[in-house]
Amino acid sequence: MAPHVVLVNPSSAGGRTVEQVPPLVRALEARGIDHEIVVTESLEHGRRRALAAAAAGAVPVVMSGDGLLGQVGGALAGSGAALGLIPGGRGNDLARVLGVPRELEGAVEVLAAGATREIDVGEVNGRRFLGIASCGFDSDANRIANEARWVRGNLIYAYAALRALAGWKPARFRIEIDGSERELTGYSVAAANSSTYGGGMLIAPDAELDDGLLDVVGTGEVGKLRFLVNLPKVFKGTHVDEDSVIVSRGAEVRIEADRPFAVYADGDHLTDLPATVRVLPRALRLIVPPAGRRG
Repeated sequence: MAPHVVLVNPSSAGGRTVEQVPPLVRALEARGIDHEIVVTESLEHGRRRALAAAAAGAVPVVMSGDGLLGQVGGALAGSGAALGLIPGGRGNDLARVLGVPRELEGAVEVLAAGATREIDVGEVNGRRFLGIASCGFDSDANRIANEARWVRGNLIYAYAALRALAGWKPARFRIEIDGSERELTGYSVAAANSSTYGGGMLIAPDAELDDGLLDVVGTGEVGKLRFLVNLPKVFKGTHVDEDSVIVSRGAEVRIEADRPFAVYADGDHLTDLPATVRVLPRALRLIVPPAGRRG
């Protein structure tokens, strides 16, 4: 078995992820996995160490939330190298979609089995991501979530949504999908490579990681009370049945708005509007649970 270089983000989960390194080491040793633990200093440091590990024939593994995972996965796209993941953040949405266990022992078992799957990689204004690129109301909610260090667990996403809703004013979006234009007045636009973000919100329930397409979900204008009442539906994916929600699909999406918005993907601010989102089909190999054991 090739050696594994585990990139640990010390900022994930409010700093609690790094506390899991000793039990991780024990789990790796119990499985006979040769390993090196690297505590990352920045996203760029993580990207460099992952590329160096892959070039040396080692297996890069990210122990973090979706942010570092998305950046490392984007860097490895097209390389043919396999990337492992150990859920270590607050959301862990990609791990959830792939069925990678949250507990350390289960995640290490997945690494030991070594099954792989090719997935698409998203690109927004040249910046790569693995999950969902979104803007509008989501821009405000993501910013609030990232600034609120004192809220633990998935409660952070509910807190951020309520805070963002209090000051929200509808925005006008212009969306172009594979050359076809439409306008939307309302809350947000998401270009989804994966189905889930925000700690389990099934914003694009039909999105597939390997279909070469983005699911575009736009939330139109409704009253704040109605928006709040409908919010729990996002965790089941039934919000897409609402008249105020539009869903389309395409390989390239252009998004503009009537006021400035940051574009967030994998929990991080990657760029600003206007934005062009594209797909790199099946560009990344991920180590996943063997077929039949996936969630």
